[in-house]
Amino acid sequence: MLRFSLRAILTGALVVGALSVAPVPPSHAQGADIDAAPMQISWEVRNRFRLFREERDFQLHVEALRDRSILASEDALELQSEGRGWARNVVKRLCIDQLGRVSEPCTRDNVKESYLTPVDHAITVHLTGAVPVGATCAWSFDDGDGPPQQSTFDCSEPVNLRVRYGPQTVATVDVASGQEATQRVSTVIKVRDILIAGLGDSIASGEGNPDRPVPLADEGFCFRYYLGTAGRQYYRPSRAGYKGGRACEAPGTFSDWQRHGAVWFNPACHRSLYSYQTRTALALAVQYPHIAVTYLPLACTGATIADGLFGSQRARECPPNQSTCHVTVNGQIAELRAALSAAKRRQPDRKLDLVLLSIGANDVYFSGLVANVIVDTPTERALFRRIGVIANIEDSRDALTTDLPRGFARLRDALKPLVGDMSHVIYTTYANPALYQGGTPCPGGRAGFDIHPAFNANPQRLAEVSNYVQNEFLPQLKALATCQSGTICRDPASDRMTFVDAHQAAFADHGFCARGDSDPDFDRACFSPKGDSFNPDIVAASSEPLLCGRGASEYRAYLPRARWIRDADDSYFAAMTFPQGLPSAMQPSDIHDATWGVLSAVYGGAIHPTAEGHAAMADAALPAAAHALQLDAVVPDVVSEPASPLEAAPAPQ
Repeated sequence: MLRFSLRAILTGALVVGALSVAPVPPSHAQGADIDAAPMQISWEVRNRFRLFREERDFQLHVEALRDRSILASEDALELQSEGRGWARNVVKRLCIDQLGRVSEPCTRDNVKESYLTPVDHAITVHLTGAVPVGATCAWSFDDGDGPPQQSTFDCSEPVNLRVRYGPQTVATVDVASGQEATQRVSTVIKVRDILIAGLGDSIASGEGNPDRPVPLADEGFCFRYYLGTAGRQYYRPSRAGYKGGRACEAPGTFSDWQRHGAVWFNPACHRSLYSYQTRTALALAVQYPHIAVTYLPLACTGATIADGLFGSQRARECPPNQSTCHVTVNGQIAELRAALSAAKRRQPDRKLDLVLLSIGANDVYFSGLVANVIVDTPTERALFRRIGVIANIEDSRDALTTDLPRGFARLRDALKPLVGDMSHVIYTTYANPALYQGGTPCPGGRAGFDIHPAFNANPQRLAEVSNYVQNEFLPQLKALATCQSGTICRDPASDRMTFVDAHQAAFADHGFCARGDSDPDFDRACFSPKGDSFNPDIVAASSEPLLCGRGASEYRAYLPRARWIRDADDSYFAAMTFPQGLPSAMQPSDIHDATWGVLSAVYGGAIHPTAEGHAAMADAALPAAAHALQLDAVVPDVVSEPASPLEAAPAPQ
């Protein structure tokens, strides 16, 4: 009997197409004068990122990730899509709808499956190594329940079948070739279905990266100033397809405007397939062919621990063409508990394997700090301060030292019963968004923020906030997640989350102010480094709002850029969000209202990672997740031995 390690064959290999092709150690094949690998049974789960309904969407990432990091694969897909983004079509082919409802059952590759509690998985099996040319393979798959599944094919043909989830399936193949003795090869097939939940705030949800960016028109759309006369107006690019009034005096309905907006995986929470959490879960599925990943994304932009994780929160916006709009979103912990309870009723041993988490920025008023930096004109500053939009460092510091530690303690108590081992909570921290050139603070100014006349990144306030983030906020988050620096944990050894910050060094070159010669041509031509990108003449701007002489429709949200943080110009050009879940005091009077002029420039993801930034975060989170799940553990040996042919299956009665 000959034994050899399947682990040695599979290590470092990526799945290509529907087959698992891996480098193997050489050995001498019978009847041959050249070195060749012994025969082995290789198998993989098909379409194993179970959020995707269709195999082709998974295979797109299998191919893109071959010999590449997640970041490199994102860059390749961006170029392949000509900047339109790989998710623009995938978003309509998911097992979770735009309202966040899990499809039960979900039809995946023409087979109805329970999403949360699968009973079987589709796999592909094939014979590799020194397979004789023209050999015939008699296959048998025995899961211990009833007669084995048997079939006979040319050995070059893969075998597609479904195997039960839970019990192991013994795969055996008898290889017959001419006068040579029949050789039997066997292995054990056991799919591990990993349930992963994504929790957190806008960084976790993928804010700033709509799955299908807003279609932009070349013509202008009018917004009013606050407290201005009829002549106090400005124009910015309109939405393509919008046929209503573009002038401030012209009528226009919100429903018409909304129909031509960006498309999100989940509009209420601005969940995106580009989020680092989705990319991490997807990369796990690509990298490990013997698992399936059931992914439950619950993160929501604007979430805090109290309002978002535990309590309900306001929605960002509503799905287009919906007759009713729910302006609140249920707490993520409650949603996760409900999903797990439903799963356990059907499958008592179903458990939560991993939690991907980023939270804390909104708890310390980070968006208010950003507003304090970029809102520069006296009128807007006074109004925003009055309604609580602007925050200062003192307020944030107080929340950081008092409220946030209490919130983390409460969150830890809630997660531990759900996930068990707290090292299976992968806390991926934030990056400082205002660094470039190896950690130099961004200088400030209107560049990247001239989408609104009131915006200007004040250099002094920017430097103060950047220093606070780097020296106080980020270290405190690490201490809270890892039970360090006096953080109160009942048992630090068992309460410590897995902490991920390896991406921070890379972000030090790619803050919102980073520019490069390889940036898209449109960006270099039309986004002025001096902050004068838009035509101030309202007559001319109504038909040509950009001073560069090019149309906004040429902008591409998903092309490689030096900046991995979206500035306000990017936010408007990619998402142009008109949030419907705002408090009544902030609701605009019409679609040309000054409030929406401000919010459309920031509520789509200003000062949030781009798709490249999320890919870099996923590259950092991936090894931590794989380690927590012990996915690199040694797999069983393949057994190869001479054997008699398999007995024929009994004839049907």
